[in-house]
Amino acid sequence: MAEQEGVAKKLVNDPTVAVDEAISGLVMTTPTLVRLQGHRVVIRKDVDSVITAGRVAIMSGGGSGHEPAMGGYVGRGMLTAAVAGAVFTSPPPASILAAIREIGFGNKAGVLLIVMNYTGDRLNFGLAQERARLEGIKVQMVVVGEDCALPVTEKTAGRRGLCGTILVHKISGAMADQGCSLEEIAAAAEAAARDMGTMSVSLSACSVPGKGPSFVLQEDEMELGLGIHGEAGIRRDKVQPADQVIATMVEHLVGSQSYISLKAGDRVVLVVNNLGGTSCLEMSIVARATIQYLVQVKLVRVERCYVGSYMTSLEMAGVSITVLHVDDERLQHLDYPTDVPSWTSLSECAQYQPGHPLVEERIPRTQSVQKEVSDNAGSCGELGSIVRKVLQSVSDALINAEDRLNDLDRGSGDGDCGSTLKRGAQAVLHGLSSGAILCSVPSACLSALANIIENDMGGSSGALYSIMLAAAAAHLAKDPTLKGLVEAFKIGVDAIMKYGCAQPGDRTMLDALVPAHETLKAQLLANSPLHHAVLEAAKAADAGAQATAEMPARAGRASYVNASQLVKPDPGAVAVAIWMVAGASALP
Repeated sequence: MAEQEGVAKKLVNDPTVAVDEAISGLVMTTPTLVRLQGHRVVIRKDVDSVITAGRVAIMSGGGSGHEPAMGGYVGRGMLTAAVAGAVFTSPPPASILAAIREIGFGNKAGVLLIVMNYTGDRLNFGLAQERARLEGIKVQMVVVGEDCALPVTEKTAGRRGLCGTILVHKISGAMADQGCSLEEIAAAAEAAARDMGTMSVSLSACSVPGKGPSFVLQEDEMELGLGIHGEAGIRRDKVQPADQVIATMVEHLVGSQSYISLKAGDRVVLVVNNLGGTSCLEMSIVARATIQYLVQVKLVRVERCYVGSYMTSLEMAGVSITVLHVDDERLQHLDYPTDVPSWTSLSECAQYQPGHPLVEERIPRTQSVQKEVSDNAGSCGELGSIVRKVLQSVSDALINAEDRLNDLDRGSGDGDCGSTLKRGAQAVLHGLSSGAILCSVPSACLSALANIIENDMGGSSGALYSIMLAAAAAHLAKDPTLKGLVEAFKIGVDAIMKYGCAQPGDRTMLDALVPAHETLKAQLLANSPLHHAVLEAAKAADAGAQATAEMPARAGRASYVNASQLVKPDPGAVAVAIWMVAGASALP
């Protein structure tokens, strides 16, 4: 592929020492690791105890740029050592040999080299292996190549080693920690490599530090089956929905010309690997799509699913999926404890099988007011009739004020205040007709209103009114008296101030709500009739709303508008006055 001009932006110092600095960072942040002086080699700090215990040492490596592979897999239960080359370049034989000596000298159990199937890696690791044998070190090498992009009928250099290699690391490391022999581990590693396949897709290129992107993909293109160094894939397609992409990948992975097969009832583990630049959101979508396709279409049992960045290609946007056939013994090795920093240890292993729900769900708890509602469901009474009439009047008034409030909102917001409140009012009317609002129980009534407003009104108005109603309902449940209602009003207004980060004088709905509450409280303390007290409170709300025309906006969307444009009252404050006047008029 032609390389695109221009150097890609990266958080590096000098590209020539980027790998060395990255290895230093890994060792500095992982107390169980040490670096082999003079080499790009990471070793377990307790390597001497591995040798003393007569355990097989497991080693791997390759070019850098695929982090966390391979250094991130060094630790108990996986690799004993890892050797790194320059970015996308095989490590030199001298460093490979130095690592073998550190973990193999005096180790009667021997050393297993796990090498990805790339020409440079095979040659350099092979040369180091032969030299180590000359020095009397017992060593074997397993080459992993599980790429399924190219069909078996094509003559190639062999299947490329991809993310499935980490599963071989895990199985081998677990067996070594449990005292298995070099021959047993090598046989198990080779068998696992034969029983798995990997397929990848890329949405963008990667770039080596100091250089430009390694290839070019158009904005609407994706590439299927590419290698982890940016090697060409099998084809380019237009970008498709995730479900369709995954279906294509899985079918190619296990198709008639592929290296592995799947039949109904097979047991597999799945690795969904981030190639480096894919968001967590996308990774979860891909994981869902892959599990769903394997279980519901291919009818296999997914015993484990590992999702994360296991073997990357620098910042390449894309994913690879790996499928490995498993039995109980392989699962035991995969579940075996490890302390490596980059392996996902599944404390609880989800299993996905045909005919079973893929997403485990918990039924939500019922509302705490439900018992109160059921206990009073049969009663309506005078209070219920009054509340119903008030809610109908308030809702009708807000619906009729849609155009007026939208007009006010065009000068300070996005012109939809009236439409938002109308939507909430219509939902309240529906709640009244459907019986969803129990008008005879004050706290249950406010709680139901809070839920309706939250779900149906939308916007910041919906959130604020829902907060106010929910806070007021909580207090009213404890004190359902008239005095409790006035205090609940205050608690609701305080909640708006707390979560809305506004105060009276900021040109918001609070400039109508606060004087309304203060007036209502004063009127009732003076023993005014409830109807008169609410009417006076509504007048205070209207006066407060009109006063907002002269106030600077210090909260909400209006605070971003030039002050010279704010010449009309705040629509949210005006809306408060409208529903309070309507409510007062409905009282007997």
